[in-house]
Amino acid sequence: MISLSKAPFPFLRILGHQIRWQLLLLLAHSDYRVQELTRHLKRPQNLVSYHLRRLREHNLVREHRSTGDRRDVYYSLDLPRFRQLYMAAGQSLDPGLGGTEQLADHKRAGTVGTPARILFLCTHNSARSQMAEGLMRQLGASDVEAFSAGTEPGSVRPEAIEAMRSRGIDISGQTSKSVAQFAEQAFDYVVTVCDRAKESCPIFPGHPEHIHWSFEDPSEVAGPAGLRQGAFEQVARGLTHRINVLLILIRRKRQEASVEQPGVRE
Repeated sequence: MISLSKAPFPFLRILGHQIRWQLLLLLAHSDYRVQELTRHLKRPQNLVSYHLRRLREHNLVREHRSTGDRRDVYYSLDLPRFRQLYMAAGQSLDPGLGGTEQLADHKRAGTVGTPARILFLCTHNSARSQMAEGLMRQLGASDVEAFSAGTEPGSVRPEAIEAMRSRGIDISGQTSKSVAQFAEQAFDYVVTVCDRAKESCPIFPGHPEHIHWSFEDPSEVAGPAGLRQGAFEQVARGLTHRINVLLILIRRKRQEASVEQPGVRE
């Protein structure tokens, strides 16, 4: 006998408000400051802040102070937790629902046409953006062209190389480059993975889509070697999830565009 006495998942109730859902849609794509969210939603800041607090109470949204301008606070969606709660809610109706198929399908759903050009930016182009470049090249295959640069380029960190090597990705041949090197190039997406880079990001030709993923610099973690390496591994895991989701969106967008153009065949 099915029990009808169970209350709805709090997760589902929190999604039921239009503003909260719009906030999640925005934060699934990029990290934002409250002023930016207010501008996107065209709502009063106190109202946006209230709904952000409700989402934070359910641990769906996280906040952290900018590592660039310490007066700013960035909000981000905890995508792995959202997915976990979403799948748990779905499986309460259908135990066979879910799994990793949807997230994995895009890896087999290669599309045709010009690859999407993506530039990852951080401060020193030594860890976060280098790992993102390597991951995007591996996961995106022929659908993307991935690059990375820094506002104050340094050299690739050995811990970043090791974090990628453990995933079967070799970035030992990558080098740190200045963002000035790409100033005149056109990109489809410019992704900042560092608050400082986001707050000083130059304007690129062609109006690329700007996305911000706020990752703290693993190079600044002090302590034993194992602890430091763990910080790089944590960033690598976060980047992997973000990049997988972005690739789903990129491929879905390209497939929809190909349907609208009868001359393009899949």
